[in-house]
Amino acid sequence: MKLEVKNLYKKFGETEILHGISFDVESGKALGLLGRNGAGKTTTIRIIMNVFRANQGEVLLDGKPVEKQQVSIGYLPEERGLYPKKKVGEQIVYLACLRGMKPAQARKNMRRWLERMGVEEYENRKLETLSKGNQQKVQLAQTLVCDPQLIILDEPFSGLDPVNSQILKDVIQEQIQEGKLVVFSSHQMNYVEEFCEEIVLINRGEIVLSGNLRKIKQEFGHNRLVLSLVGRSGEEVQELVRERFSDLAAAVGCRKEQAILQLVQGVDKRRLMAALAEADLDVEQFGNYEPSLGDIFVEKAGDQA
Repeated sequence: MKLEVKNLYKKFGETEILHGISFDVESGKALGLLGRNGAGKTTTIRIIMNVFRANQGEVLLDGKPVEKQQVSIGYLPEERGLYPKKKVGEQIVYLACLRGMKPAQARKNMRRWLERMGVEEYENRKLETLSKGNQQKVQLAQTLVCDPQLIILDEPFSGLDPVNSQILKDVIQEQIQEGKLVVFSSHQMNYVEEFCEEIVLINRGEIVLSGNLRKIKQEFGHNRLVLSLVGRSGEEVQELVRERFSDLAAAVGCRKEQAILQLVQGVDKRRLMAALAEADLDVEQFGNYEPSLGDIFVEKAGDQA
């Protein structure tokens, strides 16, 4: 199964929010849909779910328009959508039936998912009496109760402690391994790196970066090095490189005590290392730069800061 988002444009009044968004994701893989607040992620998700209609473009599933009656979608919104004063089990069953499931099957699935999430004891409790973390696990049980083919998770780890985060991670990995289509949106880059082979980074309604995450990290690390010197901060190392080694490398950033360097075209790292040794500097660390997804995100989408 393959989900294709093709050339989406969306206006609200005279303001255009999306300017030609395109990407795809296949069964058994998770796509990281990333962007700053207001970048257009939620609008894109709502178009995929047919909540909004695009002014231009289309969303296809296996080459055909997505129809709610023909595909089961599980959506975990960032702004949680369950009723705080209703009992946990009752509302999961009710929402499952609204999505076309028979009551008996809905009750069976509800109890299975509450047990899987470790919150089965709260079936007959009002949602508002649960902790924030347990409410989040109930939300995920509701998302998965109908065994959806397409799963859209918007900030799923919000409010979870490390133990509950691990439960959630295990469940998401299970869904990916079962061949589900998973679209994963989060500002917590470590989780995106853990689950997603492919990413799409939206900035101001346009895609500024997309593709295989491993290859993207390799490209961003190409010809870049990290350098730290004993007793000097990252900023001090940057300044020293600018003053004494600008013909060999440019200081393009820092990470704690490390300066991030971009080699000048035609210069290799052995030449820079030799120059550092000749200057009798006390090198603590010198090696290839491996960017985190957070580093890439800031570089590509940090222009509004």
